[in-house]
Amino acid sequence: MKSNLRFFKNAKTLSVDKFFKNVLYDSKFGYYATRLPFGVKGDFITSPKVSYLFSEMIAIWIVSSWETFGKPKNFNIVELGPGDGSLVNTLLKSFKKFPEFNSIKKIFLYEESNHLKKIQKRNISNKDVKWIKNFNKIKKGPIIFFGNEFFDAIPIKQFKKKNNFFFEKNYTIDKNYKIKEVFKLASHNNVNDIKSYKAVKKLRFIEWPKFGLQELIKITKKISKLNGCILLIDYGYLKPNNYNTIQSVMKHRKNNVLKNLGKADITAHVNFSLLSEFFLKKNLKVKNIITQQQFLKNMGIIERAEILANKMKFNEQTDLYSRVKRLLSPNSMGNLFKVILAYKCNKSNFAGFKKCSTQKN
Repeated sequence: MKSNLRFFKNAKTLSVDKFFKNVLYDSKFGYYATRLPFGVKGDFITSPKVSYLFSEMIAIWIVSSWETFGKPKNFNIVELGPGDGSLVNTLLKSFKKFPEFNSIKKIFLYEESNHLKKIQKRNISNKDVKWIKNFNKIKKGPIIFFGNEFFDAIPIKQFKKKNNFFFEKNYTIDKNYKIKEVFKLASHNNVNDIKSYKAVKKLRFIEWPKFGLQELIKITKKISKLNGCILLIDYGYLKPNNYNTIQSVMKHRKNNVLKNLGKADITAHVNFSLLSEFFLKKNLKVKNIITQQQFLKNMGIIERAEILANKMKFNEQTDLYSRVKRLLSPNSMGNLFKVILAYKCNKSNFAGFKKCSTQKN
């Protein structure tokens, strides 16, 4: 298809991450620039859209973390990739139940897509919420960064290793406008980066989140300077297994990653062992990685559901519990989604992780 040319932007060959960055974020033709991907009418559904109880648990976790930091008079919350604004709207409602915290908190939304920013601004009617392109304006801490399905949406690089040589996967387009994959000898910088991480060092097929780690470098610098933490919830794995995890979804069904470009979502599973190693290298403390099921149960989602169910009709109860089940079930989102917390704080008693030990560098 001739339309494939638009994503190469006059280049003959592009690395996997650069190509998919164009497909997802091109200001004119990119997926996140042209449609609303979330919900039943979109291509996929996220936890805040499954049940508002997910967002309530995040709100309680944030308030609890503020208490862990000693109830400071200045407290910044940054949501990474706020989607359609569903989560932050629930946060705003929940924070009203904690007047002392609500009076001092500041909320910032970090979003790359101008199209999604417009949608967020339509959905969020609160003057206290501010959108930011970088973190430079946040001068005082502590600061909490939170991202739900943020990291999986950042395109990754792919490499294969053969006889101790690293080859990077690229996409090229032929005379018939068909996209083909080619492997080229990897750059020294990329090879050195890969070799410095135990989490990927011994693999034959390597997925490397270069763009994602560049984002986290900016975030960890802010945390180190101001004190704070980052909580990421995403689908992924603890042990890499030498296979390609890039996937595409369209209308809630699997899609060939090279088909329907700009019309389908493209993501990759997150290597949580790599994230943990990265945070430790940046001198942050890291809690043991747990599943979404463990985190939400530790936060009291079942007890909260039972309280709400007591005031509901039977059909409402059924809907409530089916949604909670989807968040917690090992066969659905419960085990596939993992939770990681990296932080700089004198205390370590963060809610949701109390049953877990702390990893140290």
